[in-house]
Amino acid sequence: MASGPRYTVRFRRSRAGKTNYHTRLALLKSRKPRLVIRKTNKYLNCQVIAYSAKGDTIIASAHSKQLKKLGWKHSCNNVSSAYLIGLMIGIAAKKAKTPEAIFDMGLYASVKGSVLYAALNGAVDAGLNVPHDKEVFPSEDRLQGKHTKAKDLLKDIEAVKKKLGVKNETK
Repeated sequence: MASGPRYTVRFRRSRAGKTNYHTRLALLKSRKPRLVIRKTNKYLNCQVIAYSAKGDTIIASAHSKQLKKLGWKHSCNNVSSAYLIGLMIGIAAKKAKTPEAIFDMGLYASVKGSVLYAALNGAVDAGLNVPHDKEVFPSEDRLQGKHTKAKDLLKDIEAVKKKLGVKNETK
C-alpha cells in the first residue's frame, strides 16, 4: 500500500465501505444514545447504543427472532414485523431508563416508508423520544399488513402487541 508524507491511508472500515466516519462523528457529538437499526436478508436488529471512550455500550437490544417466541408466524423482515421490533426496542429502552436517542440508519438509503422507518415508527410509538419527520413513516395500512394477502396478519400483530403490553390502538 502507498505511504509517505503526502499520502494518508484511510481507516480500514472506511476503505471497506462499512463506516462513514463523518456521519458517525456528527451523531456522537450530540452526546445522546443512538438508535441503530440494521437489516439482513431475513432479520432486523435494533439496538440503543451509548458512546464511551473504551468502546460503545449496548443499552437495549431487540432482534426479530424474538418475534417467533411471541407467536409471530410471518416474515421477520417486513414492514409489520419491523414496527413490532421498534415497539420492542422502545419498551426495552424505557426499562433501561433511556428516554431519548438519535436515529442511526448507517449506510442504508433513506427511502420513505421503508422497513427502517417502520422500526423507527414503532420505537416512537413505544415512547422513545427520537427526532423524526412523520412524513417518512409507512402508512397505517402497510403497518397493519393490509397490502398483503396474509389473512391472519392483523390478528398476529394484535396478539404480539398484547404480549408486549402495548394498548391496541387501531386507527
